Amino acid sequence: MRRSAALRCLFTALAGTVAGCDALSPSPEPSEGAYATPRTAWGDPDLQGMWPIDRLNGTPVQRPETFGERRWLTDEEFAERGERLRNLNARYDQEIATNKMGIGHWAEMGEPNRLTSLIVEPANGHLPPLTAAGEHRSSTMTSSWSAIPFERVSDFNPLDRCITRGLPASMFPFMYNSGIEIVQAPGYVVIRLELVHETRIVPIDGRPALAPEIAQWLGDSRGRFEGDTLVIETTNFNGESPMLIVGPGGKPIPTSQELTIVERLTRVDADTIDYEIAVDDPVVLTRPWKAAFPLVRDVDYRIYEYACHEDNSAIRNFIVTSRFERQQAARTESRP
Repeated sequence: MRRSAALRCLFTALAGTVAGCDALSPSPEPSEGAYATPRTAWGDPDLQGMWPIDRLNGTPVQRPETFGERRWLTDEEFAERGERLRNLNARYDQEIATNKMGIGHWAEMGEPNRLTSLIVEPANGHLPPLTAAGEHRSSTMTSSWSAIPFERVSDFNPLDRCITRGLPASMFPFMYNSGIEIVQAPGYVVIRLELVHETRIVPIDGRPALAPEIAQWLGDSRGRFEGDTLVIETTNFNGESPMLIVGPGGKPIPTSQELTIVERLTRVDADTIDYEIAVDDPVVLTRPWKAAFPLVRDVDYRIYEYACHEDNSAIRNFIVTSRFERQQAARTESRP
């Protein structure tokens, strides 16, 4: 009965209502002394809440070479980042004042912090070099940012096609819709992603992983608590999504079915989760890498519909327009 009630609570919470979940409400936090991680009614460390990562948008994933192996900004560097982000975030009000709509309405540039990069290993904060197989795969990857003639759906990556950002990319900030919500029930931790409207359901009841033959976009996750830390191990990827989403001119980073990811989430105070993600893919990477950054609770954040779905008009429009442009160019060239 308790397991059934827990699952009903989980699904109603994901649907936006918590009616009937009072029996599963978390235990109160201590008011003084050293921080003690709150517990759910069934005894697991309580990680529930809205933990958006939009505030990290101004932090580079890979560390600029000028910082070397330093993980933290100096006071002067922190002030410079703050000024740069203030100017970027001011574009919204500037566009309103001039009756325009541009990137200021589109991009959320985040808040300043002292991290020189999100990647912490290798020590230089850079992704490790690709293997020969990884380089080959990268050279064949294309997306809507590629300067190529668009002819088929496979010219676009899974994010273009509104399928997924994949992992680990989905756990990194994007220029918009960077909401993350965590919901728990006995035997489960659920990570809800605003972009691209996906939900990771992570069993923590000790069940075995899926058979290796079952490959999925977000892989197959299994979790466990080590003390107050949630550890999530994910395998069974299909190898068809980029490791990270890179912008125009960026070098695509591939994945393979050998990709494995280990995440660690530790609540260190009422409003902060220390998040670590370790990534290994021996087919495409010469060594593993790890990122670490805080998840900060925001009770006012709301996840909105990410109204994008596979087979939307965007991909068709890219292809039709590309074909038209090539036809027009051919006609121009054929004129005497």
